[in-house]
Amino acid sequence: MHGLILKTLQVFLQDTYGTEIWARIAAAADLTAPGFEAMLNYPEEVFFRVLDAAGAVLNKPREAILEDVGTYLVSHPNSEGLRRLLRFGGVDFIEFLHSLDDLPDRARLVVADLVLPDLELRDLAQNRFHLRITGQLPGFGFALVGLLQAMADDYGALALLDLQEAGRDGQVIEITIVEAAYAEGRDFELAAAPAGGQA
Repeated sequence: MHGLILKTLQVFLQDTYGTEIWARIAAAADLTAPGFEAMLNYPEEVFFRVLDAAGAVLNKPREAILEDVGTYLVSHPNSEGLRRLLRFGGVDFIEFLHSLDDLPDRARLVVADLVLPDLELRDLAQNRFHLRITGQLPGFGFALVGLLQAMADDYGALALLDLQEAGRDGQVIEITIVEAAYAEGRDFELAAAPAGGQA
């Protein structure tokens, strides 16, 4: 498994719960080092050991932790760069959803050896979509639900998301947009503020 995925899980746990909790999780997962290197590869079972240890220490199910990781990737100040990258996908949440088909390719432009599952969005009816996830990456569907919910909030949309199994090779997220402009979205400028915070 790509080290960037494990590093993301580690940083989420440290930022959310603190370094002492991370140390307890790392010990429970029997890690030989205190953390992960983003550009290395690790056996997949290490990911499950960390996730199981986190679930035991935090008393939370795997799925909830993974959804929280997805939310973190959009909403935490340390992830502002990723949030900005995602917001370039569209001026509203529906446009953003239609940009998701290109997400695995865009991720490879940034990290050449990072392979994400393929995503395919299908329009079912007005404001109802199926996002098909094809490929094997443990926990990706749950993390994507958290990310999409956070992006809906970011755009000010009210959306309902339901992750469903879709056979051996994939999952489907059913997306219903209850109201596209439910609340005021978070501020977003196309141009990032220069150093020093001057516009």
